[in-house]
Amino acid sequence: MREERSEKAKKNELDVLFQISRALVGKQNLGEVLQQIVSMTAEILDSKICSLMLLDEVKHELVIRATQSLSTAYRDKPPIPVGQSVSGRVVLTKKAIQVADVAEDPLYGHPEIARQEGLCSLLSVPMRVGERVIGVLNCYTGEKRDFAKRDIQLVQTIANQAAIAIEHMRVIGEEAEARLALETKKIVDKAKRVLMKKHRMGEEQAHRFIQKASMEKNKPQKEIAEAILMAVELEK
Repeated sequence: MREERSEKAKKNELDVLFQISRALVGKQNLGEVLQQIVSMTAEILDSKICSLMLLDEVKHELVIRATQSLSTAYRDKPPIPVGQSVSGRVVLTKKAIQVADVAEDPLYGHPEIARQEGLCSLLSVPMRVGERVIGVLNCYTGEKRDFAKRDIQLVQTIANQAAIAIEHMRVIGEEAEARLALETKKIVDKAKRVLMKKHRMGEEQAHRFIQKASMEKNKPQKEIAEAILMAVELEK
């Protein structure tokens, strides 16, 4: 009977990892992927609350980005300073940490919320991209639990996959911004040449004209430049 439960647990773990991998290569946006990750992690570990927190490297704070918890008190928790929290210690040490009772741990920043939500034990693992930690994945239980090595390894694997997804989305976003910036520059430069030729403006004057129109009409410079080019086409 014990072996049957063990085999069932292994199958469930593989199913979760497969579903997460499929989500990472799908067309979902990052928010949907992260939400799916915390929901699946909570289910496989039978956690009361599972949350994913990302590191704000400028403010040195951890901010909740996804949780399956419906509790407003928990979802609206303020950012947690890295140097004053259990999760922050995970970021600094780059190692998983488990706490027997968060309401009694002096490093846990919101014991009142823990008591209110009936939270007890915590497993917090780092989300790593290479040697860089970008956040943590937290799993809370409603009773005291000594997380097994297998559970820790599973959550660490999930956390690493989440980190890869976030880094992938960030790179895609930066590439998209770079393409947009290049496209905008080409169109603005073309519109400047039109203004310089048609209205005998200098390059700097043409650039300021587009900037001013963009500010006054509260529209991107790309749209202003496109309007200038369209007006010229209509005059032909």
